[in-house]
Amino acid sequence: MNLYTSDITQGYSPYPFAFTPVQYQAQPVPPSYAMYQTNLQAVLPLLRQAVQGERNDELFYDYLIQNAPSNQDKEIIISIRDDERRHRQMFRQMYYSLTGQTIGPSDSESFEKPTTYLSGIEKALFGELSAVELYRKIYFMIPGTVFKNMVFEILTDEIKHASKYNFLYAKNK
Repeated sequence: MNLYTSDITQGYSPYPFAFTPVQYQAQPVPPSYAMYQTNLQAVLPLLRQAVQGERNDELFYDYLIQNAPSNQDKEIIISIRDDERRHRQMFRQMYYSLTGQTIGPSDSESFEKPTTYLSGIEKALFGELSAVELYRKIYFMIPGTVFKNMVFEILTDEIKHASKYNFLYAKNK
């Protein structure tokens, strides 16, 4: 015997709500969402800024390595510095692939020496977090999956670096 006759099951849904298909229509993107659109012309200066930032970080981290109080600190900062070198090269490759032009050496390759090792670690920590914000903009604007994947790798490295600097700060406080 069938307990569910056709008149009982009509209109029955196993879910307590109904799904209504969404009708997608092309809508203009609000200005506040413009950063989420691919924009080659806007990303090129950001790539140049990233190359310069990675170089400045490399120089600053060389200074921190020379002033590190322990071998453990030195090894951690060396690994971060080496990542920064690789990131710089990756950003240069992206720029060249997108424009056919190379980014030449910068006129300003300097940094402000921190008053103490610990203040240098703090500056490095917040520098890494600022880089995350810049690279997130680059990620949204850069065209192409390969470039997005490269930026994602760099971005996650920067988050990892911030965690390592946080460790060094806590360890040396």
